[in-house]
Amino acid sequence: MSTTLGVVIDIPEPHSTVLTGWRRSVGDPQADMIWPHVTLLPPTAIAKADLDDIESHLAKAAETCGPFPMHLAGSGTFRPLSPVVFIQVARGLAECELLEKAIRSGPLARDLEFPYHPHVTVAHDVDEEALDTAYSGLSNYIARFVVDRFTLFERASHGGWTQRRHYRLGTADPVVGTAEPVPGTN
Repeated sequence: MSTTLGVVIDIPEPHSTVLTGWRRSVGDPQADMIWPHVTLLPPTAIAKADLDDIESHLAKAAETCGPFPMHLAGSGTFRPLSPVVFIQVARGLAECELLEKAIRSGPLARDLEFPYHPHVTVAHDVDEEALDTAYSGLSNYIARFVVDRFTLFERASHGGWTQRRHYRLGTADPVVGTAEPVPGTN
């Protein structure tokens, strides 16, 4: 039996509500299924029997980096390669790369379709006009917060994502608490 996991840095309130609102306003069909985040491990299929080893691996990965400030600033795009508009990570980039490398190793080693580029998606799979609207509307967007954990997600049977566990950065104590449901994913 298998499942699909993802690992992310959650974008906290009030920023997550603002970014979800933008995603909704441009008609992104994933707006209420995917909470704003910076991906550390994209959706990855694993055997359920490997889950304990993976959770132990994630606890070790969390030790590699302590809490750090993140600064999101302005919009970017992957066009024409991919129909995506995102918010750029202006500070915290190196820490995201360190965490991504530690997480995407061992039992979670996998190749990526594109080189790792930390960002927060705000428009995907929408028409060019909607992409332009998100790009220009968020060009001056700024958010600052401290990242003190990352979150393990599991794909639910309905296609949305459920938080499974939080991992506190800089410590061997991996669990901040059992993760709460994500709005719009239940």
